[in-house]
Amino acid sequence: MKASSNMKKEKPKIRQINRKKRVGKVVSKKTPKLAIVEIERLRKHPYYLKRYKVHRRIAVHDEKDASRVGNLVEIEECRPISKTKRWKIVEILSPKASAIMVKK
Repeated sequence: MKASSNMKKEKPKIRQINRKKRVGKVVSKKTPKLAIVEIERLRKHPYYLKRYKVHRRIAVHDEKDASRVGNLVEIEECRPISKTKRWKIVEILSPKASAIMVKK
């Protein structure tokens, strides 16, 4: 059997993973590498058609431990890191609360 010179090896296809992204505010930062982020969104009542706010608190992995309470962060879905952590911080959008605190 001869190996055909016309046969080309196909490169394996790289699967693109579409991950959910959300923007939220850090509301708690009590343990290292963990932040609680609150996501706020508007829903419309099915009958009365009034819009109202819905809050969701998500445990998020903070690898660099850079976020502070009050920061606006972008989070992304990822593999399960612990029992409750399935999201990670991608970017800190507004470092409002990371200003230098003056101790008296």
